[in-house]
Amino acid sequence: MKSRRRPYSEQRPTDAGGGVWSVPVPIPGSPLGYTLVYAIESPAGPVLVDAGWNHPEAWLALRDGLSSIGMDVREVRGVVVTHYHPDHAGLAGRVREESGAWIAMHEADIAMVKLLRGFDAGGHREFRADMLRRAGAARVEVEEVSAHQPRPPALPDRTLHDGDLIDLPGRRLRTVWTPGHTPGHICLHLEDAGRIFTGDHVLPAITPHIAVYPYDRADVDPLSDFLESLEKVAALGDLEALPAHEWVFQDTAARATEIHTHHEEKLVRLAALLAEAGEPLTIWETAARMTWNRSWEELSAMLRGMAAGEAAAHLRTLEVRGVIRRTPEVDPVRFALHS
Repeated sequence: MKSRRRPYSEQRPTDAGGGVWSVPVPIPGSPLGYTLVYAIESPAGPVLVDAGWNHPEAWLALRDGLSSIGMDVREVRGVVVTHYHPDHAGLAGRVREESGAWIAMHEADIAMVKLLRGFDAGGHREFRADMLRRAGAARVEVEEVSAHQPRPPALPDRTLHDGDLIDLPGRRLRTVWTPGHTPGHICLHLEDAGRIFTGDHVLPAITPHIAVYPYDRADVDPLSDFLESLEKVAALGDLEALPAHEWVFQDTAARATEIHTHHEEKLVRLAALLAEAGEPLTIWETAARMTWNRSWEELSAMLRGMAAGEAAAHLRTLEVRGVIRRTPEVDPVRFALHS
């Protein structure tokens, strides 16, 4: 699919129709450029879908963007966070401070926020360093990747479950639990308008990051969760998608099916890669041999860490399906085809 992504400098708050507005909020230093924060009108004050990265530039963009469409951030009724990542949840706490708004998030991601807020900076770096070492990263890579960690978001005060209606007077906005990108990722089905806020679950040109953290966990399978969530959204039919990145697009179901196919093809290629290796590979070695949008040598430390997480998720799904096995009692963990 040809990208129609424009740089943040060309973005403006936009009337998406039907009482919905989009406000681009920058993500400093990220190739994604910005998060699309949506404001939904209601008689009791606007409700935001996501809030953007916690950064002074991002805060000004959100506050002034809302003002430019006739909304005062101090009148925001609530913030529904599609998932706990900092480019979505980061400014929710600041909005609550300004307006007294509630913050709502799925229970599984609230658990993640509590976990992150329980770490001190040193403890989290130590956790990440040990995770990277067990994946087979070299010492210098462990040090580089572990150095990057944003502050955890504010703790929500409302818990969402699959099927819950959002507190949005005059509209029917229903929670659709779509785990995969995070354990508690949600989409929001605007049932009275045939539209769906997809967060990072279904994007028009790119695919969301699906990873296992820690990389060697054997009790979760986020990629399989994600594939099931794609089927769940596709079953809702031909809805207009309002994603958190890129642009609004038609036929969410078709795009969800396309992303599903992409990952199944990636799993086939990964199994072939392990067959060609002829020996068990660590997660880090596997990631280094996979195909990314640039060579492994060109990836930054942070992007290598993300690539390893994605490799781990695909390895875990192949393991669950019985295609590969992990070598028992080996540190770092290694994977090979079943003989």
